Amino acid sequence: MNHVEQLEHHEIPARVRAISLQLVARRWLMCTAESCTGGLIAAACTDLAGSSDWFERGIVSYSNAAKCELLGVPADTIAAHGAVSSAVAEAMARGALSHSHAQVALAVTGVAGPSGGSVDKPVGTVWFGWALPGAAWTARQRFDGDRHAVRVQSVAHALHELDRALRRA
Repeated sequence: MNHVEQLEHHEIPARVRAISLQLVARRWLMCTAESCTGGLIAAACTDLAGSSDWFERGIVSYSNAAKCELLGVPADTIAAHGAVSSAVAEAMARGALSHSHAQVALAVTGVAGPSGGSVDKPVGTVWFGWALPGAAWTARQRFDGDRHAVRVQSVAHALHELDRALRRA
C-alpha cells in the first residue's frame, strides 16, 4: 500500500474519529470551507456514522466568486494575495464560522494540478486555515504527486492539524 492509499484507508478515518470525540465532548460543531479539495474533507467527516452530532456543514467554494459570495472573503483580499494564500485561507475559515452555527472551521485553498501552478505557487501548494473559539491560524504545505495525491494529502494534513489543535484547546 502506497502512502496515499494508507492515508485514505487508515489515517484519515482514524483522524476523523478522534476529532469527532473531541467535538462531541465539547458540544461543538464543525464546518469546512473547501476549494482544491472539493468537499473531500466534508465527505471524510460524513463517512463516519453519527457525524450529524458534530458536523454542521461543508461549503465548496471553488471559484473566487464563490469564496466571496458564500464565505464573505473580500474580493480585494483575493486580488491582493491570490486565491491560494494565507489571507484567503484565514478569511475562508472565519467566513465559514460566520456563515454557520459551528464553533470550529477548517479551510483549504490550493493548486492541486496538473495545471494552474506558477513559480511562486507551484502545483502542490496548499494553504490551510483553521478557526476555533478565540483563535485562527494558517499554514502552507507543498505536496508531491498527481492531483489525487495532492488532494488526499491535503485532507490528511488539514485533519491532523485540527486534531492537534483540539487536543491543545
